[in-house]
Amino acid sequence: MARSLPAWIAALCGVALAGCASSGAKPSPPPPQGDASYRMVERPGTRHYQLALGQVARGATLESNPAPIYPPDLLPLRLPPVELQAKLIVDTAGHVSEVRFADAADSTDAVRARFADAVRRATLRWEFAPLVIDHWAADADGNSHRVDGGAQPFSFDYVFRFECHDGKPVVSGNANRSP
Repeated sequence: MARSLPAWIAALCGVALAGCASSGAKPSPPPPQGDASYRMVERPGTRHYQLALGQVARGATLESNPAPIYPPDLLPLRLPPVELQAKLIVDTAGHVSEVRFADAADSTDAVRARFADAVRRATLRWEFAPLVIDHWAADADGNSHRVDGGAQPFSFDYVFRFECHDGKPVVSGNANRSP
């Protein structure tokens, strides 16, 4: 004697299998996305702190660096890559206090100004270990001790690159320190 499935189980299986069938409609493409990357650079003529005999520097290392966000309303335009060079001025506490752009035209071109604003918003949240320069000396017995010192402001130059390639993010670099 053959047993048949109750009608409600058969109907449930039919609905489940129908859900697996392809409707033939193509899924809508994902919305365009963009990405930003950056790298540290050193411009020719950059001045460095000149340490005197007995001075030691420490710190000035990047500790927190949220990346800039590609302006979402510019994504549908599918712009070519945009690069901006910016000097980050860091105060004695290790906070970015000012962002200066190398290209003065960044403020006159509305699109580049939007990218510059994204860089400014992100980098003003960056945190560095403070740059501390200490002066050490030796006493008559040859034992060294700290004489004076303290935190100093400093700056770094970065190039920020924004890309949108076929609606997908493309990462083209990262925060590599110059030697």
